[in-house]
Amino acid sequence: MAITTIIFDLGNVLVDWSPMHVYRDYFDSEEKRNYFFENICTADWNEQQDEGRSIVEATLELIEKYPDWEQPIRDFYGRWTEMLKGPILGTVEIFRELKGSGKYKIYALTNWQAGLFDIALVRYNFLHWFDGRVVSGEEKTRKPFPEFYQRLLDRYNVNPAEALFIDDSLRNVKAAEALGIRGIHFKSPGQLRNELTSSGLI
Repeated sequence: MAITTIIFDLGNVLVDWSPMHVYRDYFDSEEKRNYFFENICTADWNEQQDEGRSIVEATLELIEKYPDWEQPIRDFYGRWTEMLKGPILGTVEIFRELKGSGKYKIYALTNWQAGLFDIALVRYNFLHWFDGRVVSGEEKTRKPFPEFYQRLLDRYNVNPAEALFIDDSLRNVKAAEALGIRGIHFKSPGQLRNELTSSGLI
């Protein structure tokens, strides 16, 4: 079936976000930095906040558990805006072209803590171009759980067989494909443009 709907992930597809923008030279050794992210402020921990948990509660709980790491723990959300580097301009231009073609409904499906997402909405006008969006922190569920994808499909009456999902996480792409949504594993704006062009979508 022809693609009529395009669904974008946001972080590291349209927006450059990374804790390394804060922590790259934060610690006095790479080993210490790796320990921090592998054992304290882990990806799984951050995803709990994406799913709706309070960043205050999450921060204070970790400080109580790891008092010797108090400042780096506080800085994870205290300096979060520094992790939000800016638009990925090549992808934003692709978004502009897709929207301008008038051929597609375009939605966002993002793992993002609700209050922090408001900051991005203030910063980046292109986040207001979507025909709709589903944000994990508002829904209290997230990728890769199938019910999160299903909420977008149901809310906006999207036929999964006519939808394309773009995400930098292969895990999340595979979860979409399990629901019958075609996926592109995003690696760069150039790679995305090539795949869209070869599919006749741009």
